[in-house]
Amino acid sequence: MFIVPDWPAPARVRAAFSTRAGGVSRGVYAGLNLGALSGDDPAAVAENRRRLATALGLPAEPCWLRQVHGTRVVRAPFQQNSAAPPEADASYTTQTGVVCAVLAADCLPVLLCDEDASVVAAAHAGWRGLAAGVLEATVAALPVAPARLLAWLGPAIGPEAFEVGTEVRAAFLAADPGAAPAFRPGPAPGKWYADLFALARQRLARIGVARVHGGGLSTHADPARFYSHRRDGRTGRMAALVWLAD
Repeated sequence: MFIVPDWPAPARVRAAFSTRAGGVSRGVYAGLNLGALSGDDPAAVAENRRRLATALGLPAEPCWLRQVHGTRVVRAPFQQNSAAPPEADASYTTQTGVVCAVLAADCLPVLLCDEDASVVAAAHAGWRGLAAGVLEATVAALPVAPARLLAWLGPAIGPEAFEVGTEVRAAFLAADPGAAPAFRPGPAPGKWYADLFALARQRLARIGVARVHGGGLSTHADPARFYSHRRDGRTGRMAALVWLAD
């Protein structure tokens, strides 16, 4: 039902990434769809969220966001309204028992914590958010120096499948010419294959986050475990969650 991140986080930092196994959704959403805005039956999504919370022993309802591929970062907890969650693509907390969460189905989820377990964060980083600076904004919002942070890159669309246009490559190279190795020529002129994992590592390194773990699990390549918007079109959503335990 979920993947436990393999990173050397402090013991009181708890984290997980859900798979599509173990849920009640049907059809194109079959499995553990956690996306309330995905078009699935709301009752099925609610039951899936309940099952995940039970399986993980979550201390509270996750602080869900309305993700818009932007750079806004919010501090959790916040006033929760399932009908209108805050528009943001990252959240962080310094409080015990508050669960930060982002949804994904090809975009890159990034979890962060510091070496003293005083803060945790979750960011949603598709190519638009990455290029716009969502990881930089998230790290800047945290009350610790970047050198004290650890990051974990969750499953996302792999470089073998993430075909993009020249404008995407240009957006990254305009910010950092060193991003060029994260792109390789695609099947036609003006097309490229992009490596989200490499781009995220570069962005994090530039702002002083050197301890980066995870990466490499392709949502597109594993339909048994993962939803993929690029592969399937209308589909479900998985969640990356992080919180501070007692």
